[in-house]
Amino acid sequence: MALEHLGFVDLPAHAGAGGFDHAAVHEPTGRVYVAHTANDAVDVIDIEARKYVASISGLTAVAGALVADAPALVFTSNRGENTVAMFHVADDKHVEKVRVGVRPNGLAYDPRRARLLAAHVGDPTIPGSCTVSVVDVRARKTLIDLPVAGRTRWTIYDPVADVFHVNIADPPQSVVVAAGDPIAIRRVVSIPHAGPHGLDIDVTRRRLFCACDAGVLVELDADTGAIGATERIAGVPDVVFFNAALGRAYVAIGDPGVIEVFDTAPLRRHETITTEAGAHTLSFDAARNIVCAFLPATHRAAVYRDRA
Repeated sequence: MALEHLGFVDLPAHAGAGGFDHAAVHEPTGRVYVAHTANDAVDVIDIEARKYVASISGLTAVAGALVADAPALVFTSNRGENTVAMFHVADDKHVEKVRVGVRPNGLAYDPRRARLLAAHVGDPTIPGSCTVSVVDVRARKTLIDLPVAGRTRWTIYDPVADVFHVNIADPPQSVVVAAGDPIAIRRVVSIPHAGPHGLDIDVTRRRLFCACDAGVLVELDADTGAIGATERIAGVPDVVFFNAALGRAYVAIGDPGVIEVFDTAPLRRHETITTEAGAHTLSFDAARNIVCAFLPATHRAAVYRDRA
């Protein structure tokens, strides 16, 4: 067994409908920031002490969370108000917001230029509302809003190719967006399985790991888009995280409520960990090899360490 269960962290009860969504870690401090969509807030966990610290409120229908280590900034995507928010790890009382597209979700950050990509779910009643925005974080303004073919899912930044990869649910594809000027779609990669969702990258081996609603984890060449190995997964996935130190990928699946752990060289299932029905999101702390699964029915985080 790879994932050793260390315990639980109780989080605030849900104030409204929904549960938790994306989460991210500030590794220098071990702080975990999870989108608590039901509360229009981000909950903060001290993973070393395994305790809840605080909540940052006023983030309407918050969906995404992302942390940049330098500078130490936390970003959120707020679907209910069409904004991205940002605040410093050391000063979470001062929250700034920038207007973006319709119902932002996935977030990725280019640290060299301090540019944030927000990928939008869009609104079926608003033609052309499926887009991605690139925000100049220093200037606190949106630089461009690019149309894409359909509802976006997650996105990541690739520092080697200097691009953003953005998953599109339907038509099933991954869009590659140049991070530098001119910001533009560089290519579109067709995914041969329905509903590309969670996404992460092995930068060294140049491999993308894409979890699809069709119940498949797909390996793609990050530079060409060529499809590599595939493995079945237990259901419709959400978040994927890659552990570079151990060469493992973690996939969160809300139904039946599991974390599927894969070795990636070659791609093959290592183990399946039962969490809780509806637990579709994770955080991953690479500095400590800590994985947290967020449990909506019991409003808490299950904490695991990967022991290799």
